[in-house]
Amino acid sequence: MALLMGPGLVQHRYTKMIINMQDKAYEERLRCLGLCTLEERRNRQDLIEVFKMFRGFSKVSLQELFMLDVNSKGARGHSCKLVKTRCTRDITKYFFSNKVINRWNSLDQRTVDASSINVFKSRLIYIRDNRMGFFMD
Repeated sequence: MALLMGPGLVQHRYTKMIINMQDKAYEERLRCLGLCTLEERRNRQDLIEVFKMFRGFSKVSLQELFMLDVNSKGARGHSCKLVKTRCTRDITKYFFSNKVINRWNSLDQRTVDASSINVFKSRLIYIRDNRMGFFMD
């Protein structure tokens, strides 16, 4: 009987097979190899997709999934905040359109105003390096 493994377990086992990494903890192996966890990559990709929607680079329009917060006048964050709707069922909490909002709204104006997808990605790398656990749930 074959053992089925999830993507996170594949990365976990692969990093252990690298020379001089066998005795290190998983988090330390990732840090030494410059890798992100699957969770971090997923959350980063979610933000990239929202950015593409804002800039019109996606087949899905922003208005199909989100509402802009027109009442957001706070001095913190950025001017492109999204409205988070109340979830009445547990399953809707994990929809893309709901789970990405808090992380998107916590970005700064400079990041949201990136001139291209590559600039946006580089600013996300800066955030990951300077804001501990930003991409972790």
